Parts: sequence; structure tokens; C-alpha cells
Amino acid sequence: MSGRRPHRSRTATALVAALLGLALAGCSAVSPDPSPVGDRREPSGRTGSAGVLGEAAPAVASPFWVDPDSDAARQVKAWEKQGRGDDARILRRVAERAVAAWPAGDDPEPRIHKAVRGAKAARRTAVLVAYNIPHRDCGLYSAGGAHDADAYRGWIGAFADAIGDADAIVILEPDAVPHLTDGCTPDENQGERYELLSGAIDRLKRQPHTRVYLDAGNPAWVTDPDKLAGALRRAGVGAADGFSLNVSNFQTNDTVKTYGTQLSSLLDDAHFTIDTSRNGAGPLSGERDQAWCNPPGRALGSPPTTNTGNELVDAFLWIKRPGDSDGPCRGGPAAGTWWPEYALGLARRAKG
Repeated sequence: MSGRRPHRSRTATALVAALLGLALAGCSAVSPDPSPVGDRREPSGRTGSAGVLGEAAPAVASPFWVDPDSDAARQVKAWEKQGRGDDARILRRVAERAVAAWPAGDDPEPRIHKAVRGAKAARRTAVLVAYNIPHRDCGLYSAGGAHDADAYRGWIGAFADAIGDADAIVILEPDAVPHLTDGCTPDENQGERYELLSGAIDRLKRQPHTRVYLDAGNPAWVTDPDKLAGALRRAGVGAADGFSLNVSNFQTNDTVKTYGTQLSSLLDDAHFTIDTSRNGAGPLSGERDQAWCNPPGRALGSPPTTNTGNELVDAFLWIKRPGDSDGPCRGGPAAGTWWPEYALGLARRAKG
């Protein structure tokens, strides 16, 4: 394990203070978040009337940057021109929320530059996902990643350089640690993966205002927190700001908080973030093997905020972009492809 874990209570206080400070400073640019609209795998991409689903409304504007040119925002404009005004209004529940950017390809810099420039101008924090580890997703729908270890080191260096001194949260390598525990990652690749994750944390943490959360899957995946904690420690979570849970999955806030608290107790009270982008209706019952892939009947979850009501939970984030397909299942397009009708269903079923 590289690095030394900062004192957790100070880390959390600093994070919340920094993000709330940005939000207050930028309130003239973004109107306050309304009440939340409720409560995996990768993307490869204000509701005025929504009601509350189990979470308190944020007290201030969301501190996270909203991309005005997102797929959802462009879809809203297109539907308005086509006369689909009601659908456009509902889809604003996605378009007007902050969602994470997933830089793709060999060069992450253009996508990151766009996000950090926009965030700086709006006095907000950019939310980014680093998802390019070699042997990614064990050859499944989101297979790919860097060609080899050296390519990954160069890629993560470019990723960090592009952030510069901007305020950013980085969710590091969804699935990479859980796949080390479930038999998916071959033994011959495990040592390299641990080294790459630890090195990525160290590199990203050189940026002065970057917070890093190492992904830890979701409660329905690795059900033994002790096993997962050991892998997270070996991957260098002690040098990060904590871990992330529920990325691209559908577990409820209460379920994730319970699991996260158990995991945190094994990791020196590490803090964590929760992906609430699609968990408003909870997970699909039954069909566990395919419950993560474009499940029907799901809904948007709690909007992005640092006002989580739990001292261990640093933020609710929309890490998975609502409306991006999980893969070619249930009639969906390729993983990461924008699927407007699925996004509309998520927004329409949001409670309120």
C-alpha cells in the first residue's frame, strides 16, 4: 500500500466545505437543486415537479458541473423541435443534472479539458471516471482498455495532467477491484492490476484539488466485505479519499449505505460515494445474472449532492449516465450508446 491515509474526519470536512463553498459562490450561475426525484456496468456517455423519495432535499445548489451539451440536453432540444414537448420536459430531469464524464479512447485530454473548463467557469466541481484498465470487464460488453501496463500509465498521466488545478472528483476504474475477487481476472494479471491501481491513485493525487474514490462494486456483487476490503487495501485505497459503490447499478441507498458502512469499518473508517443515477426503484427482482443490463422499470435516484445525511457518504453522484446503454441486451444498443427512450423511462418513473 502506498501513501498514508489522511485523517478521515478531516478529509470529509474538507471535501464538503470545498464543494459547498463552490456551490455558494456559483449560485448566480445555477439555480438551486429541487427536491430529489428518488433513489452496472459502464456507459462506454431540475425537475421542477419531482417529489422526494427517501432523501432530504439539498440545502444549496449542487456543487457539480452540469454539461449543457450532454446527450440528454441535445435530446431535449431535438424533441422540442419535433413537437414532443411533454417528453422533453420530463427528460430535463436528466439534462439538468450533473453526470460524470467518461473520457474514452487513447487520449482522455479533450473530454477532460471540456469538463474542467466548464466546471471552472461555473465554479463547480467536475466529476470524472477513469475507465481504461488493461483487460477491462473480462472481455464482456465493456471489454477493452489500455493495450498494456505502460500504455495505461501514460493514459492516467495524461488524465491527471488534463485536470490540472481544477476541482475534480475521479471515480477510479469501475469493476477493476471486484473483478480481482470474483475469479474473473486471471492470476497472472492480478499483480499488475494492483500495481496499476495503486500507481493511478498516487498520480491523480498529485493534482492539488482532485479527490479519488477507488471503485468497490456494489452490495449484490461481492457479498463478503472482508474479502473486498483486502483487495482494496492492496490496490492502494489508503492513499485515496475513499471508495465508490453502486456504479451503474441499482441497489437502493439504504442497502448501499449499510454495506458501505460495513466495508468502511474494515478500512479505517474510509468514506465513500454512491451512484444514485438509476436506483430510484431499486434493483430488478430475480434474473440476477442479467439484472444489471438495461433492466426494465427502473427510475432515476437521488440527485447529485454532498448533502447525504450520512457522515461516511461524501456524495451522491450520477456516475452512470442515465440513458447510456449497458450493452446489447433487452433490445439495447452497444454499451455506452445513448438510448433516449430508456432515459425517458428512467425520468418518467422518478417518484413525484
